[in-house]
Amino acid sequence: MSEIQDTTQAGQSQPSNVPTKKKRVNVRTPDVMVKVQAEVEQHYRSNIVEKLRARGVITIGNTTLRLAQQFGFCYGVERAIDLAYAARRVFEDRNIYLIGEIIHNPEVNRQLKEMNIKNLIGPDRDASVDDLTEDDVVIVPAFGAMTEMMDAIKERGVTIIDTTCGDVMSVWRRVKSYAKEGLTSIIHGKSEHEETLATSSRAIGVSGSGHYLVILTLEDTDYVCEYIRNGGDKSDFLKRFEGAYSPGFDPDIHLDQLGVANQTTMLKSETEELQRRLAQAIKDRDGDEVGEKKFKFFDTICGATQERQDALFEMLRHPMDMLLVVGGYNSSNTGHLVEIGERSLPSFFIRTASCLETLDQILHFDLHSQEEKRSYVEKFKSEEHVTIGITAGASCPNNLIEDTIVRVFELRGISMEQILGSE
Repeated sequence: MSEIQDTTQAGQSQPSNVPTKKKRVNVRTPDVMVKVQAEVEQHYRSNIVEKLRARGVITIGNTTLRLAQQFGFCYGVERAIDLAYAARRVFEDRNIYLIGEIIHNPEVNRQLKEMNIKNLIGPDRDASVDDLTEDDVVIVPAFGAMTEMMDAIKERGVTIIDTTCGDVMSVWRRVKSYAKEGLTSIIHGKSEHEETLATSSRAIGVSGSGHYLVILTLEDTDYVCEYIRNGGDKSDFLKRFEGAYSPGFDPDIHLDQLGVANQTTMLKSETEELQRRLAQAIKDRDGDEVGEKKFKFFDTICGATQERQDALFEMLRHPMDMLLVVGGYNSSNTGHLVEIGERSLPSFFIRTASCLETLDQILHFDLHSQEEKRSYVEKFKSEEHVTIGITAGASCPNNLIEDTIVRVFELRGISMEQILGSE
């Protein structure tokens, strides 16, 4: 069964509404997409957000709200959601399973659950790969999936709907080329993140002889650089990066020639700094001429991720009293927006508008302690003029952003009628 994107190969046993075996099925046909777009707009669209996006800023009474120019769903996320909704329409009578979460947003994943799209992995899974039959449909999420998982589901003969983001697949091509050339892939990312796991599984190459090392922080980067320059305690190295390197990885052997890639949602400035430090370490060890030949780097940051980061930097040029960043707590690109905001002003990572509990009380995710906490913000309930910025990660739907806008004004004593009137 071939792995596809917008079209899929029908399975062997077909319900009446699905074409027979070997006929190609395009799940994004015009008639299906008319219905899908109506559903998606009903679930996630916001007229208020679209109008405010055009203005960028709105002031009502003693409250100014500023919206980043780039935020929310990117093309890859929109496409993944469209494919999932279309699959449910085309395969109405089939069991449809999703490999984990389609994106990192609880609202979107809840919506798919209500559409009877079941989970294939995790503690709350509805079935295992071994339970799959040729009548079943499996959706690959936007992050992609590990090669082992893809091989296993293909063996079951299921119909596959692959929503993997094109930017992610570009990274896969890059690490595969590194493996073919004998370079160890240095992947800047979170070793347990679905995208990085999928990329790591491809970094070992077709022959299985390639190697990778996942590095998250600049502190870890400096540790690796020191090992490159002067060697070190191998057992300490392997303990420090346990779970973040390829089988058989040996730092005394596999840090000789390196190629850098990254999880597409990382902070671009950090990836660039990681690359700079590693390149310099190899030059310090082998000399400039040889070092140049032993190190490769290509920018694999997602374009939408970079646009949202750049838009936030631009918004931060304007005076604001606080920043609200809306998105799923396990969303990497959203977390990096919070990191950027924290450098300049009080910034709060909220999942939904309900996290704005009262005028001075915000429930939010703390990136440093990695837990949800409650903070008290006197400025929020002040009768003085307050300017609040709002942005969101690439996996956050507009309806959640609208809810946040409305909630901010509501807590400041401004009604929906006043908001609509100001439009």
